[in-house]
Amino acid sequence: MSRRIAHARQALSTTAAPTADSTRDSAAAPAGDSAAAPAAGERPRRYRARFGALAAGAVPVLAFPAPGQAWLAWIALVPGLLLMQRAPSGREASVRGWWFGAGFILTAMYWLVPSIGPALPVLAVLFGALQGAVGYAVHRLLHPALTTRRALLALLVVPAVWVTTEYARSWPALGGPWALLGATQWQHPAILGLASAGGIWLVSAAVTAVNTAVLIVLTAVHRQPRAVAALTAVLLLAAGPVLFALRPAPIRTGAVTVALVQPGIVEDPQARFDTSARTTAALVGQPLDLVVWGESSTAADLDHEPVALDGLRRLAATTGAEIIAGEDARKADGRISKDAVLVSPAGVVDRYRKIRLVPFGEYIPLRPALGWIAGVSRAAGENRAPGSAFHVLPAIDRAGGPLPVGALICFESAFPDMARTAARDGARVLVYQSSTSTFQHTWAPEQHVALAAIRAAETGRPAVQASLTGVSAAFDAQGRELARLGTDRTGALTVKLPLTAPGTMTWYDRVGDVVPMGALLVTTTAAAAGRWRSRASRRSAQLPAV
Repeated sequence: MSRRIAHARQALSTTAAPTADSTRDSAAAPAGDSAAAPAAGERPRRYRARFGALAAGAVPVLAFPAPGQAWLAWIALVPGLLLMQRAPSGREASVRGWWFGAGFILTAMYWLVPSIGPALPVLAVLFGALQGAVGYAVHRLLHPALTTRRALLALLVVPAVWVTTEYARSWPALGGPWALLGATQWQHPAILGLASAGGIWLVSAAVTAVNTAVLIVLTAVHRQPRAVAALTAVLLLAAGPVLFALRPAPIRTGAVTVALVQPGIVEDPQARFDTSARTTAALVGQPLDLVVWGESSTAADLDHEPVALDGLRRLAATTGAEIIAGEDARKADGRISKDAVLVSPAGVVDRYRKIRLVPFGEYIPLRPALGWIAGVSRAAGENRAPGSAFHVLPAIDRAGGPLPVGALICFESAFPDMARTAARDGARVLVYQSSTSTFQHTWAPEQHVALAAIRAAETGRPAVQASLTGVSAAFDAQGRELARLGTDRTGALTVKLPLTAPGTMTWYDRVGDVVPMGALLVTTTAAAAGRWRSRASRRSAQLPAV
């Protein structure tokens, strides 16, 4: 009888006392995270931690241009991740992740203040909320005491959640993919070997995974999780260079000489056109295949204003090279659009109209509600008209051979899918026209030009950027910089671009956004599994004692 009573007591104590892990999992679950209100002394500590997360969000920005501390990207997330890991609950970890994301957006895009004014903090709060998912995942998987199983899951799930949040805010309707973590590695072609396989998304995933591994090495008590994390970090750091070394370089077939015209800060549209024309005329006698002007280099509608068109035709004839001009003009339908216009000695050959417009800079979303922003900032006074579809411009080189060009305009260099579309449509050179004079003395011009290097590595094609005020630059098919003209200079940058063979396709060209799609699958699966486990833990805790 006494033996039966002892067994009953043991069963009762086992049923009534859930494990530490199950208790934490229940506290971390969204539906069950209903902790009591914090004590008076607890609330200041929580707000200090949140402000710490806000400040920690600024640290990764130092790895982007112009600070350019690319090495820092591999550990820059650790302070923020540590604050999320040490949060008292999953809900608080999500809030810290939110504050971390807001701090990142505020710092990375501070230069938008002249354009959007008070809208920047609003955007930071909205986009920062996406990082709440990162905070929850870090807390759920990496809370002490850390096991090897959870460490392995974290090395998969945390990067997947990070890439999912980047992919979500990259949706054009939400603004676009600016300041993706993978862009910090733009000056390292060996690391960009990952971009040729999985786009910038794979680089972001690798950088986030290494940060997660560093956090595990620093905080895990047991040796096995630390060893697993250290090995993972080493393998990921080596992955890009190994892929870069093992994959054959794109096959080169010939080269073209391209001139990028940078007139500098010239406010008057006609004076800007004249300055670009004089700079182009000075190139006569050089063996050129293509001349590229910057975005908004002419305010004339070249289909209806013969004076400006005749000037471009004469320049194309005297230089022996076709010209891609940047047209920012009101069209016959009364609306303003931005076009890349290909001009030959015979006239306008073709044009591409910008599809992805800059929010607030070229249109104001929900203008009836948000139009007031234009009155307190430099936001667009009226919405530009977007184009309907992308197509390659059918340029020819100086020998008369085909030179299909993927011409995209300014902000469109941020979108991996547009460069990939150009590559799949047969473009042999990616051309970006830019104008960042509003942000001339900020980090924006350097952040912008870095994107051309990444697009070149992703697609296996050379890329150039012609900017009105700098930075103008050229990159080879692996993202290596060939030449540049900084924001402190004007004139023409002439560069010889090695071409890859027609039909060259990288893995990313072929498979597209499989990495963010895989990240989304991992994120949703992990969320569903966590939800199921939390419910199971609550049900087992609520069973009556027998």
